[in-house]
Amino acid sequence: MEDKKISKEIMGKTVVSRSGKRFGEVADVIFEVKSGELIHIVLKNPTIYAQKVELEKDKNNNVLIPFSSVIAMGDFMVIAEEDIV
Repeated sequence: MEDKKISKEIMGKTVVSRSGKRFGEVADVIFEVKSGELIHIVLKNPTIYAQKVELEKDKNNNVLIPFSSVIAMGDFMVIAEEDIV
C-alpha cells in the first residue's frame, strides 16, 4: 500500500529522464476507470526538448508520456527516455 501515490502528490512534479533532461511538469494523469491503471502523464509547461521528441499528444495538443516509462518518484518523476521514443 505504501507504493501507491495519491494524485495530489504527483501533480506539479517535474518530469526528468534518467539522464537529467527536463520534460515539463505533471498537469494531470489519465487512467483506466475500471482498473485504476495509470495510462499517461499529461505535461504542462513542456520543455523545448519534450516538444522536439515527437511524443504522443491528446486532442487538446497536450504532450503525453506513457506512465509505463516512470521508473521512480520522489522530488522528481523520473522516466526511462528509451521507453518513450
